[in-house]
Amino acid sequence: MGAPEPKVNAERILDTLQAFQRTEALRAAIELDLFTALAEGLDEPETLAGRAGASPRGLRALLRYLVTIGLVVKEGDRYAPAPDAARYLDRRSPAYLGDTARFYTAPALREGFADLTEAVRRGGSDPRRIDSMQPEHPVWVDYATAMASVFRGAAESLADLLMPLEPPPRTILDVAAGHGLFGIALLRRLPEAAVTALDWAPVLPVAAAHARAAGVLERFRTHAGSAFDAELRGPYDTVLVANFVHHFPPRRVVELLERLRGALVPGGRIVLVEFVANDDLVTPTAAGRFALTMLATTPGGDAYTFAELSDLLLEAGFDGPVLRPLAHSPERAVLARRTEPGGGRPLPDVPYKNI
Repeated sequence: MGAPEPKVNAERILDTLQAFQRTEALRAAIELDLFTALAEGLDEPETLAGRAGASPRGLRALLRYLVTIGLVVKEGDRYAPAPDAARYLDRRSPAYLGDTARFYTAPALREGFADLTEAVRRGGSDPRRIDSMQPEHPVWVDYATAMASVFRGAAESLADLLMPLEPPPRTILDVAAGHGLFGIALLRRLPEAAVTALDWAPVLPVAAAHARAAGVLERFRTHAGSAFDAELRGPYDTVLVANFVHHFPPRRVVELLERLRGALVPGGRIVLVEFVANDDLVTPTAAGRFALTMLATTPGGDAYTFAELSDLLLEAGFDGPVLRPLAHSPERAVLARRTEPGGGRPLPDVPYKNI
């Protein structure tokens, strides 16, 4: 007797084809600040209408949809935020994530996925139409402004990882700094450290505002330009490269890493923060999916495995790359040292305290 045939149905396919509706429903609710109003106790469409500047009919339809996707609960004719929505989508919450909608639904990302069939055919986005790496692309101001809440926990976790190193970081270059939180987390713990934040000129005021709010602005220097062309100054004992390497193909990554190696003191450290795919290429889920984001929005970006990142670091003149998890994040950190002299070579893994 043969094995039973697996049960199949079309629900997953049909739900996925309509998934854009979930995005738009959530975006509308965030823009109307609906979850804050619900958390404040406004629980009927008629009372919500005045607060949201919307029609009761419109709110009834939106609320019903949000109930079906689990973000709102309904009892009789009254509505309330589901627990995760109350934590992350009530604007008064310290864990508020609603601002991330500005980046996740930015035109650069939406247009890239609208053109995904062609990106799959050509093996990357058409740089004449969609290339988030164009100089001073406006999406990176959205990123720096909207995504700080997502990366605050990861930045603190990275600081936890780097603090035990001997010697601890003192002179730090934060490449493509964006919101600046990775460098700022180190400044808050290391009173003798200084950070140079390198990014496009329109992005840097956002990072500087975060440094000011953290009370470390006097040790947070900004430097406008491209990581591939700007004078890097230095030398530094630590280079941070968070959420940047994945935008480029391997040859371009090696070019970048070689430049950064030249800005480090002998024995200095480089720290990458990335969606690092496992060798199966599909786990962790965030990394398995992220490769498609890079395909849709860049001509040659990718989600690299640790083995691939190790090879790129070794070729660029770094030793002993190691992989470390980050709390509060699907991303992981890769740490390596500048070799002396002249070029990287494969080394056995070394104890973390010696990196």
